Amino acid sequence: MSAFAEETVLSVHHWNDSLFSFTTTRDQSLRFKTGQFAMLGLEVEGKPLMRAYSFVSAPYEDHLEFYSIKVQEGPLTSRLQHLEVGDKLLLSRKPTGSLIIDNLIPGKNLYLLSTGTGLAPFMSVIRDPEFYDAFEKIILCHGVRQISDLGYYDYITKELPKHEYFGEMIQEQLIYYPTVTREPFKNEGRLTDLIESGKLFEDIGLPPFNPENDRIMICGSPSMLKDLVEVSKSRGFVEGTSHAPGTYVIERAFVEK
Repeated sequence: MSAFAEETVLSVHHWNDSLFSFTTTRDQSLRFKTGQFAMLGLEVEGKPLMRAYSFVSAPYEDHLEFYSIKVQEGPLTSRLQHLEVGDKLLLSRKPTGSLIIDNLIPGKNLYLLSTGTGLAPFMSVIRDPEFYDAFEKIILCHGVRQISDLGYYDYITKELPKHEYFGEMIQEQLIYYPTVTREPFKNEGRLTDLIESGKLFEDIGLPPFNPENDRIMICGSPSMLKDLVEVSKSRGFVEGTSHAPGTYVIERAFVEK
C-alpha cells in the first residue's frame, strides 16, 4: 500500500488574499485524533511535495478540511492556492501530533492559544464533545493582524452555537476571544501581551493562568510558540507528551518551519 492516499478536492474557500481553506474526500480507512495533523501535498515532477497540515475537520466527519496560508514563492502553497474542485491531492495515511487530549492531565479550563492558521487544529477541538465532557470551559484565543484574517469567525460566532447536536455545549462552555494587532477591533493586541498584562483574563472573566486548574494548547508561528511557552513555564506549567501528560502542549512539527 502506498504511504499516501489520493483525495479529491470538494470545495475551496478564499478568506482573503493570504488565506484559504479547502475540503476533500476522506479515505474510509483514515483514522485520526482531534488535534492531529497529516502530511498533505501534490505530486510535482513525479515526486510527492508534502507539508504538515492540521485537520480542521472533526474525526467523525466524512470529509476532510484544511486551512492554509498563501505563499507566492512557497514550493507547495504557491500551487495549492490555485486548487479547484475535482483536483487530486496526496495525504499521508498516518496522522500524528501532540495537540491531543491524551497528552494533558485532567483540568478545569482548557485554553487554545493560536495565531494565523494555527487555528486549524482547534477548529477540530471545539467540535469534539469529548473536550466539553473533560473541561468546564474551553477558551479559544485567535490572534491575527487584520480582521479579514479571522477565518471561521462567522462560523464560530453564528453557526456553531446553533449546532443540532452540541450547540448547547458551545453556548455554555466555549469562550471565543479573537484579537487583532493592526486594525481597530473589540480586542486588540498580541496574545502574549494580553496574557502578561492580565487583560485577556479581565475580558473573559476568569482568573489568570494557574497550572492547578488550567490546561493550555498552543499552535502558531515559531516566535509565538516560543513566547507563549516561556509565559507558560514561568507560571509553573509543564509540557505534556505521550509518555508523560502535562499541563500544556504545543505542536512541535511546526516549530522549525
